[in-house]
Amino acid sequence: MGRQDAANALDKELMARLLPPAAVRALGDWLAGSGVRYAAGAGGHAVEYVPAHWSGVDPWPAGLAERSQTATARVSRAEAAASTRSAVERSEWSEALVAPYVWGQGRTGYGPHRLAEILQDPGVGVVLSDAGTALREKGAVEAYRLLRGTVKGLGPAFFTKFLYFLDLAGDAPAAPRALILDQRVARVVRSHATRVGLETGPSSAPGVAAWIWSDSGWTAHRYSVYLEWVHACSDQLAASGIGWPRSCPDLLELALFEGVWDPGT
Repeated sequence: MGRQDAANALDKELMARLLPPAAVRALGDWLAGSGVRYAAGAGGHAVEYVPAHWSGVDPWPAGLAERSQTATARVSRAEAAASTRSAVERSEWSEALVAPYVWGQGRTGYGPHRLAEILQDPGVGVVLSDAGTALREKGAVEAYRLLRGTVKGLGPAFFTKFLYFLDLAGDAPAAPRALILDQRVARVVRSHATRVGLETGPSSAPGVAAWIWSDSGWTAHRYSVYLEWVHACSDQLAASGIGWPRSCPDLLELALFEGVWDPGT
């Protein structure tokens, strides 16, 4: 069996098995405990940032704190979505990237400089606008395909945040909703895929899982598999009796990012 055939077989097993009982229990315990504030969805999930650190970024959304502020501020998913919506309604596509990027970067030091460089690209607004059209007309995977490798410095970990908030802000197709895929989430899925592969297939499963669920550079096909799996797992959780809200795949993405469930244990 070739490597791609092995990858396809592993994807099939991943979809057939979804989340094991241990994961459902861990996620239920989280939702009943420290994650109870997300019982109605992930919109309240907020991150900290220092507005003054972003003084070199232009345009700057009115929905974020003034950049003269040196104290820590917070921005939630719901607020980032509102900022994105406001920018898109005014066709300010470069501005539409800012709140998702600030939310995703938080207090990490190199983020402001990198975003300023991205926004200096004279074609970035057109690319983001085209991605918005692709998301609306063809769905999240086609929008991902369009953005992948198009804007220097804007990789999947951040342009999926843009797509996620753009999806929340607009009238994109109902399913599959765009979701965030970054290194931390990919590593959880990789660990789970490794375990699934070892339980159902050859000893080469860890290598196959490491290849398809790498730390970055995911193909549009890999993003498609990710969306299908997270949406199916979200439906599984909603039907499990643990109180998981329906139609909230981004809540599972948040839980995976937070390390609520460790497939390796």
